[in-house]
Amino acid sequence: MPASLSVEIGSLRLANPILVASGTFGYAREMAGMVDVGRLGGIVPKTITQAPRAGNAPWRTIETTAGLLNSIGLDNDGIDAFIDHHLPYLGSLGSPAVVSIAGRTAEEFAQMAERLSQYDEVAAIEMNISCPNVSGGVDFGICPESCRDLIAGVRPHCSKPMLAKLTPNVARIADVAAAAEEGGADGISAINTLLGMAVDWRRKKPLLGNIMGGLSGPAIKPVALRCVYQIAQRVKIPVIGIGGIGTIDDMMEFLVAGASAVQIGTANFNDPTVSTRILDQLPGALAEIGAASVAEIIGTIQTAPPAPANVTGAPVA
Repeated sequence: MPASLSVEIGSLRLANPILVASGTFGYAREMAGMVDVGRLGGIVPKTITQAPRAGNAPWRTIETTAGLLNSIGLDNDGIDAFIDHHLPYLGSLGSPAVVSIAGRTAEEFAQMAERLSQYDEVAAIEMNISCPNVSGGVDFGICPESCRDLIAGVRPHCSKPMLAKLTPNVARIADVAAAAEEGGADGISAINTLLGMAVDWRRKKPLLGNIMGGLSGPAIKPVALRCVYQIAQRVKIPVIGIGGIGTIDDMMEFLVAGASAVQIGTANFNDPTVSTRILDQLPGALAEIGAASVAEIIGTIQTAPPAPANVTGAPVA
């Protein structure tokens, strides 16, 4: 009997735990000629805002060692264009559309969530409270109280499953995740990018037009794994792992560490078919460890307590 690949994020049921991350897959049209998008567990299209945004000045992306710096600045055509042009197409693909939204104020978040909740094509809403590339982009995500109040304020206006996408640029990410849960979030997406920069030392100038940007890719995977583990130990709602996932081993590590699903991001730029390739490998990985389903391996990491130490600080033999 084949292994069961389905997972649940609140009331959102996914055929498999592999989604594509916001900002790395366009609105799916861009990838449809290369990827069988209907096989994906879910699609998170590019973040939308209430009004159109032109984004940041170039340069907007810089390759780094084992990663990518981006400072796109939430360039998008606004919610009206998304609903009229992109949403009908997303709804035709056969994969749940998890719509990513960003607001300047709590009122904007609530207005957008309420409006999107009216559409059957919207399977869930991801609250992007963690973008480091726009002014105020992380304001709601760096303070537990602000995060809780935002989620609690939007919750009555949102009838869809609601995910809080968190920033790693905080001291205690598990505290922010717990606040999102308290506010009524159905799941946590972790992590968004790490704040970084690149410099041209000869010209004595930053390479990004916005000076700083978000670091993604393999370089941030250890940080993302740590964050997912800490969050999963703290909250009861599902966690979606994001950060440096590009192989079946990467994905399995996140599942064992506590993620119920993953979003594949930067790897899409190098290989647009990476998501379906990992999906093809998933049943074999489950069989290798004798698992009959994805659900049974979530959060199964075994962490032994540290060995007792003697007065010199050395472990006791």
